[in-house]
Amino acid sequence: MKNELIRRNYDFEIRAEKDKKKGNVIVGRPIVYDSKTDIGGFFAEVIERGALKKTNLEDVRFLVNHDQSKIPLARSRKNTKNSTMQLTVDNDGMQIQVELDTENNTEARNLYSAIERGDITGMSFMFGIDDEEWENLDSDYPTRHIKAISTVVEVSAVTFPAYKDTSISARDKSAVDTARLAVDTARSGEVDTTPKQLELEKLKIKFLLGGK
Repeated sequence: MKNELIRRNYDFEIRAEKDKKKGNVIVGRPIVYDSKTDIGGFFAEVIERGALKKTNLEDVRFLVNHDQSKIPLARSRKNTKNSTMQLTVDNDGMQIQVELDTENNTEARNLYSAIERGDITGMSFMFGIDDEEWENLDSDYPTRHIKAISTVVEVSAVTFPAYKDTSISARDKSAVDTARLAVDTARSGEVDTTPKQLELEKLKIKFLLGGK
């Protein structure tokens, strides 16, 4: 699964604040180390401490609900001081500070209000895996330990922050496919993760699920 970008949603705090120099900002922690998370009821996942040590963070966008059809509300380019999103990697994972143009951008103003009111409380990120280890693959509920994240390309504020096994299929069918494929690939020891092979695997899963 190293070559595929995947998403993870978490119900970790995101806050609306006011900064004297940057105006209205939001701060949060989209990536947390050593926190076991359920992935659709198929497996548990832990991002190991230090997984971001060599991660490519050269160009990261900030969106709402991963909606790539909308203009990014902020962007980190090589994490320079002039970027509208600042990324900080520390001992606990990664923090972000996003400068929102609430004066000129209606969507930025709406997001700031929603976070300030507590209507949006979660974060998500899109990333690639460079190194991983699986535990208890012979069980019905194995654990994936992500040891190195290759890249982070996008961070989002999300309406539905936590994956739940009772509702994930209705909310994000592709996440179910990816979760199934991750476990099946790890159990079989397959190393072919080319886009073509991944698409074939997803088609097989779709067939097994009755084309839903």
